[in-house]
Amino acid sequence: MRVVLDRGRCQGHGRCYALAPDVFVADDDGYGVVNVAAASALTGHVLRQAETAAANCPEDAITVIAPEVVADEATVHDGAER
Repeated sequence: MRVVLDRGRCQGHGRCYALAPDVFVADDDGYGVVNVAAASALTGHVLRQAETAAANCPEDAITVIAPEVVADEATVHDGAER
């Protein structure tokens, strides 16, 4: 699993780090940032936090991507780059 935060869509509401403190932290301006250590271990309660944050983001700036999708994206990008 992987979590992605689209900084271009983020408006700094802070719901991500309020609802998923193990996944997101706030930057100096109050915008969410993915906690790299947590993002690499999206299982159990951490995954549930990420999914809750994604479901509650008013800007739909958070995406939780399944491993199959990540693999498919890598295939598409690899094919496009060659």
